[in-house]
Amino acid sequence: MKRLLPLLLILPLAGFRPAPLPPPMPQDGPVRVALVDRDRGTELRSYPADGQRWVAGERGHRYAVRLYNDSPRRVLVVLSVDGVNAISGEDADPSQTGYVLNPGQRADITGWRKTQDEVAQFVFSSPSGSYASRTGRPDNVGVVGVAVFEEARRWYPRPQPILRDRAGPAPAAAAAEASAAADASASRIEGYSAKSQAPALGTGHGARESSSVRDTDFERATRSPAQVLQLRYDSARNLRARGILLDSPSRLDRQPQAFPNRYVPDPPAR
Repeated sequence: MKRLLPLLLILPLAGFRPAPLPPPMPQDGPVRVALVDRDRGTELRSYPADGQRWVAGERGHRYAVRLYNDSPRRVLVVLSVDGVNAISGEDADPSQTGYVLNPGQRADITGWRKTQDEVAQFVFSSPSGSYASRTGRPDNVGVVGVAVFEEARRWYPRPQPILRDRAGPAPAAAAAEASAAADASASRIEGYSAKSQAPALGTGHGARESSSVRDTDFERATRSPAQVLQLRYDSARNLRARGILLDSPSRLDRQPQAFPNRYVPDPPAR
């Protein structure tokens, strides 16, 4: 169901010229996705193999899903972790609620949303210790995915904190169409998935931390997502077993950072 703002009548000012429409979306899609190892403070490199992108995680490490909105428009991103909607906890479907990113915004999603002000951290865990497995849904452990929707409206707000879409579920026909689009995107990897070895990592339901969002209205321009992306993740050992050659962390370029995204530590004990 699309949630619309009230219709307002806007009177033109003398000499007023309407702002030009924003440029079109990038051809390869408006959003980029990466995983960030929060304990190392580094964005994890992804490696191509068999038509997919793979990331090596480390058990026990906290991670974030980093979203880049490279477009000049607001977008809605429905986030799936291990086949579970990271906001609602439902079996993930593109028709569900998601995060709204403003033009050019980068956002780190650090956990399963518990309230408007709190999440349970994403933590690389054993597959059996993952949130999906513990809630009886182990079939899609080891994958992070997004379904991206463009906005139908023609006006754009100033940059704001990350927002959460409050629209309810789409009508049944729209939900079915969106699901079909996501299934089509994933169908090319079915054969490979069937012969893959068991994953060594899942995403656990970690400690609570502060993470504030607020509701907003968002009208989807189309019923089907404009873009569907996914990242597979596993242990470095399993990726090497699949023939994926990994660079060790010590060999990756590490540039100095003025703001390394660290928090104030506790003082030493007396």
